[in-house]
Amino acid sequence: MERYAVIVAGGKGLRMGSERPKQFLCIGGKPILMHTLEAFYRYDATIHLVLVLPHSHQPLWAELCEEHHFTLPYKLVDGGETRFHSVKNGLSAIPNQGVVAIHDGVRPFLHSNMLDRCFQAVEIQRAVIPVINVVDTVRQLTPDGSQTVDRNTYKLVQTPQLFKTSLLKQAYEQPYTTAFTDDASVVEAMGEKVALVEGSRENIKITTPFDMKVAEALIGNFIHS
Repeated sequence: MERYAVIVAGGKGLRMGSERPKQFLCIGGKPILMHTLEAFYRYDATIHLVLVLPHSHQPLWAELCEEHHFTLPYKLVDGGETRFHSVKNGLSAIPNQGVVAIHDGVRPFLHSNMLDRCFQAVEIQRAVIPVINVVDTVRQLTPDGSQTVDRNTYKLVQTPQLFKTSLLKQAYEQPYTTAFTDDASVVEAMGEKVALVEGSRENIKITTPFDMKVAEALIGNFIHS
């Protein structure tokens, strides 16, 4: 079964406090987005990569690719108005067959064993997302204040989120609503169940200056693991 990965990288870096979009900031001497693409390629060199970037970001990306001699094969697609529309654009660039992973461009720490769990599970389950346990105490806001809830009934969701391609394309034919916070929510709106697999604590989403410090601490071991 053919494998595809749609990498969505439309962030503006507002929380990062940087003029440069966060996916183009460097860790380990290389832009975050390049590490992300390389992680998929290390896992499976036959995977078909689709990179979704805002059209206005593409000239800078081209400069960075030339500067860092980045020659990994991928298909470039224009981003859309929202993440939903960007994913839909990415899906339009791949056939209906096979399985597809939708991934945030600023999650570069993808270990092969986690990707293997996801790809193996989607062969059977049709829709799969990686999750990790909540380790902090969780409180729920109430009209009277707040209350502690059982953290064991909650999970933190990560990407890549994997689906049979035909299923996800069908789901993205639905009209957009703000309730679509990730790909799983789009699929669930059709009544499809989503299976959970074990994620990874290192699979962080880099969105703040603190995240950059964590990423710099992780990158050396990750590259050489």
